[in-house]
Amino acid sequence: MHPNLSFEQAPPISVPYRFFLTTPCFGIAAGLLLLVEGETLLVSRWIPATLAAVHLIVAGFMLQAMCGALLQFIPVAAGGNIWRPRWLAAIVHPLLIVATGLLVAAFLTHRPGLFVAAGHAFVVGLGIFIAVTVIALWQTPAQSATIIVLRTALVALLITLVTGVALAMGLAKGLPWSLPALTDVHAAWGLGGWALTLLAAVSFSVVPMFQLTPPYPQWFSRYFSWLLLGALLLWSALFPQFSEPWRSIVLLAGLALAGGYGAMTLHLHAKRRRKVSDTSFLFFRVAMISLLVLPLAASVALTLDDGRITVWLGVLVLFGVFFSVINGMLYKIMPFINWLHLQRHYGMRSSPPTMNQMLAESQMRGQFRVHLAALGLLLMAVWLPILARPAGLLLMLDCGWLALNLLRIVWTYRRIKAREI
Repeated sequence: MHPNLSFEQAPPISVPYRFFLTTPCFGIAAGLLLLVEGETLLVSRWIPATLAAVHLIVAGFMLQAMCGALLQFIPVAAGGNIWRPRWLAAIVHPLLIVATGLLVAAFLTHRPGLFVAAGHAFVVGLGIFIAVTVIALWQTPAQSATIIVLRTALVALLITLVTGVALAMGLAKGLPWSLPALTDVHAAWGLGGWALTLLAAVSFSVVPMFQLTPPYPQWFSRYFSWLLLGALLLWSALFPQFSEPWRSIVLLAGLALAGGYGAMTLHLHAKRRRKVSDTSFLFFRVAMISLLVLPLAASVALTLDDGRITVWLGVLVLFGVFFSVINGMLYKIMPFINWLHLQRHYGMRSSPPTMNQMLAESQMRGQFRVHLAALGLLLMAVWLPILARPAGLLLMLDCGWLALNLLRIVWTYRRIKAREI
């Protein structure tokens, strides 16, 4: 294992696992909503049911997984000391579930009070999470590129929270600002500033360690997040007017940076020491290829006057990039956490089972095939509405299989630990 990991600082296993095990439930809910609403969800991004489905993914599936990963990653890989992680998880985890549920209900029922309640729940839950993790990262003596990028990601999460709450209050009380323009700022900071930056920060450590690649070039890991931050600040500076052609230029520049990260990762994949492609690696590769396609597809989208192309790009980002990479990460992070805690349990008596023994490759590979089918059907359903409900069914199967596999990893841990008591 990597020599710079601080195993002794790992939180209790229940801390990240409660977030991880909740993650697929939101994907199942999004698939169910698509099954019920059908092609309506894929016509425009401004339809309330579409916004509900999007937030099931970004505030549910993605946020649960990323918060759980950070609570494990910061103490083990970044050397930060998370204050009372068990208490923190017990407060933040249910608040984020409730906040997401309230927000989705608000979009579906159009009740202003639900937007207000969701905003308050996110402020408390994410506010506590951001405060504790920022303090941990600022107090750590480590000063690697990963630490700097993690700090940038958390600042972006704070901006996402502030703009999201402003949007919720605007929808609830009709406050005087441009909601479509603010929505674009909110989405940019949430997907580009928070999600993509966090993915890059984790990749700088996880890709060389788990995928056996050379490290990212120092110049890339040092400047990527700053360039992305610059693009986001320019995008926000154009608010609320968003004058053309600057809007398109800044958008394509930000997407080109995302594509550059995907290209760099694929370049490192080509140089990896072990050529066997496990399922986690395949998920990661799908995400990086999707990032490469994104700026090219966006260039075409700018020449078309069709709201469906924006929905198609959203499907590619949410399901092609982030759904895929989170799937792949969970299949590495959870077996690693199992191995770490079992190693402590075994002590000097013997060695625990390896990470590859925590879940059968065939179970992961089967879910990967379903995921590819669901992704393909979702992308086609934007243009062929008759495929919308089958895509919803496949998405439910995809996330349900993921949930079952994650439970299998937990059951393996409990079975091995009970056998040694």
